[in-house]
Amino acid sequence: MNETAPDTRPFVRTLLILIVALGATLAGAIAARYWMAREAVPPATQSAAVFREARPLPPFQLVAHDGSAFGLERLQGHWSLLFFGFTNCPDVCPATLAQLSAVTKALADLDAEEAPSVVMVSVDPKRDTPERLAQYVPYFDPRFLGVTGTPESIAALTKGMGVAVHVGPETDGTYTVDHTAALFLVNPDGKLAAVFPTPHDTGVIAADYRTIVGGRRG
Repeated sequence: MNETAPDTRPFVRTLLILIVALGATLAGAIAARYWMAREAVPPATQSAAVFREARPLPPFQLVAHDGSAFGLERLQGHWSLLFFGFTNCPDVCPATLAQLSAVTKALADLDAEEAPSVVMVSVDPKRDTPERLAQYVPYFDPRFLGVTGTPESIAALTKGMGVAVHVGPETDGTYTVDHTAALFLVNPDGKLAAVFPTPHDTGVIAADYRTIVGGRRG
């Protein structure tokens, strides 16, 4: 008796469909990993050191020069340039604040959500009261904000961000403070996105800032 051979065409067709589907899935996974890797590459800048992944800031609670509380939430929802300095600084601090004023003018065409706010964090809380900062910081730009706090809160923030601070010996009732003069760029998530090392150049800072913000936008 002749037996009819089973029809294997449906099985073969199903197998081919599974192979094609598996291939498409693998191709999609490879493409996704490729684009994720591309997105993780920091944008090319002239001077700024951009972190591959923005770094969380340590919790802190300071006081702004207008008397309002200044914590991590004040750095969220917009871009910020942080600078550590003090009002009795003879040269670096006023020069840096003047440069930051020029930088903000150079970026004046940006939308409000992309324009940077500028914050000077005092490394001399003993002398830099909110009242003293209110007289000093807005002189360079009325939009700039000075913040201070207890020595412990300042120390926690500077240590967490890798800012070196050294208070010199007191002579004739006065002293100076050596500190890191870099600029720290905080993104709208309240995380450290980049660092602008010294020496500072107004045009380079403005150009790098546009590159970093544009990279996040894209």
